[in-house]
Amino acid sequence: MIWDLQEWTGKAVQPSALAKKTGMKLSTVSGAIGRLTAAGLVKHTPYGEITLTEEGTEYALIMVRRHRLLESFLVRTLGYGWDEVHDEADSLEHAVSDNMIDRIDAVLGHPAHDPHGDPIPTAEGEIEEEDTLPLSQAPENSVVTVVRVSDEDPHLLRYLVSEGITVGSTLHIGQKAPFSSSVSVTVVANSPEKQHAPDMVADTAADTTAQTDHPVTLGNAAAEYIRIQIKQTDTQKTDTQTGER
Repeated sequence: MIWDLQEWTGKAVQPSALAKKTGMKLSTVSGAIGRLTAAGLVKHTPYGEITLTEEGTEYALIMVRRHRLLESFLVRTLGYGWDEVHDEADSLEHAVSDNMIDRIDAVLGHPAHDPHGDPIPTAEGEIEEEDTLPLSQAPENSVVTVVRVSDEDPHLLRYLVSEGITVGSTLHIGQKAPFSSSVSVTVVANSPEKQHAPDMVADTAADTTAQTDHPVTLGNAAAEYIRIQIKQTDTQKTDTQTGER
């Protein structure tokens, strides 16, 4: 949980953020942090930030690898939708053996990403780092590629697929209305550049090609759950057009 928060936000974790994510009382979280600190897995000063120790990071990466490989297996082999696998993987990740995880990895061809675009750590504890930013920060009139989508909210995942948005989708960012934090996007293409989207999302991606001609408005909270890479900005587009003249 601490790793997930750090990885997604890029910020140090506060006990209050951990309590919000888990739905636990702050006092309960503080007790758990105390036990993790005593075990040498985290560092924490009273009322301060929580950071993983080297040992804590190693353990976290083991669990992240298990979780993301299980999600991949459930989607690619058992036909689950990408909106159905998070809770299932949570239940299974502590129960399966290291041998089973290694076999799942081999059967799937050692995937680099899970169904939501999240990088899967290697057996050696290495993890790919990609330069991404939240969709909420995408410049107006830019063209972007969806790289990752948080698996926290299954309702959002189902909505995105219904609108043709998945990992690998190319989006055009519309103009932002004054005094609004929403983002308007139009699906330009669904030919994923990263090749880890189409079979991962399974049958839920079947309808995405049809949804490419109308703008989709996402609130800032939803846009924060989507990580993108910029393919072209409005300035780059103008420079290209000027050079063609």
